[in-house]
Amino acid sequence: MPVTIHPTAIIHEKAELGENVSVGPFTTVGPAVRIGDGTSIGTCVLIDGETTIGANSRVYHGAAIGTPCQDLKYRGERTFVRIGDRVTIREYATINSATGAGESTVVGSDVLLMAYAHIAHNCVIGNHVIIANAVNLAGHVHVHDFASIGGLTPVHQFVRVGEYAFIGGGSRIPQDVPPFLKVAGSPTRVYGLNAVGLTRRGFTAAQR
Repeated sequence: MPVTIHPTAIIHEKAELGENVSVGPFTTVGPAVRIGDGTSIGTCVLIDGETTIGANSRVYHGAAIGTPCQDLKYRGERTFVRIGDRVTIREYATINSATGAGESTVVGSDVLLMAYAHIAHNCVIGNHVIIANAVNLAGHVHVHDFASIGGLTPVHQFVRVGEYAFIGGGSRIPQDVPPFLKVAGSPTRVYGLNAVGLTRRGFTAAQR
């Protein structure tokens, strides 16, 4: 299938778009951007920098991806954004490029980033992660596979969120979250095993 580009979109001639990609009105795609097959880009989206988006992903209205990081140490060095396959990026989410020459901000595959989520420089998001509305990840945060973060939650720089962990909405996360647990609050407290999440992911009672 051919690429479908709205007449008002601005696509740099050096950008690489795969088969069956669609780009909506008033969207801008920069020269070093690569977009995989079957990905849909909505209206008024900005994709810039050295950004790669995988196949069959969907980017909604107003998202900004690959923009320069907000780290004051950044001096314009070449850095990257790597986004996997089947990723959903909802309205006005932002994903900044990394700081430090050759470094990357990474979002895995099968990830849901809800509206107004912010992924700062050098973050690494695993596969099957859910990040809810208005979650703010500071720089160098690592969210492991199958973790979920509830809305309006700030996560401090360099924090690690373990696999299958669940963070309740409106929390404040200043330190690492162990895998398999559910945490919430400010200050943050552990509220036991993420039993519901583990059950939904196929863990048996014996495994839990």
